[in-house]
Amino acid sequence: MITNPTRQRTLRGHKATRPTPRAANNADHQAVLAWRLTPRDRWIIRMLHEHRVLTAHQITALAFPSFRSGRMRLRELFQWGVVDRFQPFITVGTAPMHYVLAPAGAAVLAAEDGLDVKELGYRHDRAFGVAHSLRLAHTVGVAEWFTALVDRARHSDADEHSTLGAWWSEARCARHFGDLIKPDAYGRWASAGGEIEFFLEYDFGTEVLAKLAGKLAGYAALAEATGITTPLLVWLPTSRREATARRLLARAWRELDDPRSVPVATAAAELLNPEAAHPSPADEVWLPLDTTSGNAVNTRRELHRLLDAWPHVAPPSTSSTDGESALAPDSTLALMAPAPAPMPPAAISRGPSTGRR
Repeated sequence: MITNPTRQRTLRGHKATRPTPRAANNADHQAVLAWRLTPRDRWIIRMLHEHRVLTAHQITALAFPSFRSGRMRLRELFQWGVVDRFQPFITVGTAPMHYVLAPAGAAVLAAEDGLDVKELGYRHDRAFGVAHSLRLAHTVGVAEWFTALVDRARHSDADEHSTLGAWWSEARCARHFGDLIKPDAYGRWASAGGEIEFFLEYDFGTEVLAKLAGKLAGYAALAEATGITTPLLVWLPTSRREATARRLLARAWRELDDPRSVPVATAAAELLNPEAAHPSPADEVWLPLDTTSGNAVNTRRELHRLLDAWPHVAPPSTSSTDGESALAPDSTLALMAPAPAPMPPAAISRGPSTGRR
């Protein structure tokens, strides 16, 4: 749950699962997958390639009507060699199954994009390497942050009409902007007629906050180089840590040559209501860093209302739905595969293999 993310220290290692019969990844199997895989399955493949790892709960919240239906479909994808899975060991309870891209899934993705698997940049050992990464909890935490937005959008009513228009991974951001900034993600959120694009810095309570504040200079350099003012959202675990971070961020922000080029807002996970139906970062938890200029007041705002605090920031460009052309410093795609749409494809009435959707 986004209000209580799993800490890295609780993930001690890789827990082996019980053996399950799996199909061999050969030409005949690839042919069979052509009629077995649904648009939603192919979307899951792209999301795993983009974000490296997603838990069973996250994939279910992103694309399935229930955990049971999601679990059953993921089991089939695992048996077909489309996805792989591992279960980290935790000291209390049982961790959810974590899913990564498997060779058959990578072959499908590469074929769709007219590439070889090597050109896609996929290697099976690297895909599974995230199981032992010291940044596993952070990677899953960022995914949980965006999953909560998608879950909120999927359950929004017609008047609210919320949608997550873009969700770039840390790796994609690094390849586009790595010489200046390395955010944890880039996103675009729209709701109730308001829309905002943003960079995300996801703090797990382990980073030195002075280092976090020092990143503002890079965001200012990017704004100067591109001519685009993109808000920076800083997500922290507790209100106490947020207060400390705001003091350091405000000091670094005032020292920028043009502070207005880096709008900053902060929020704390503990401000979310865990009793709400779908708590998410879209809730009224955001506090702009500069609460003294213009008509900005010292009150929390919903995510899509943050631009009201920054009248000088233009709404996101409508020339690109995923931010690829609007933010890229040149026309060369940073990754061979394009960024997948964060919202799952619309459900189809009948599944090709089992009839389950």
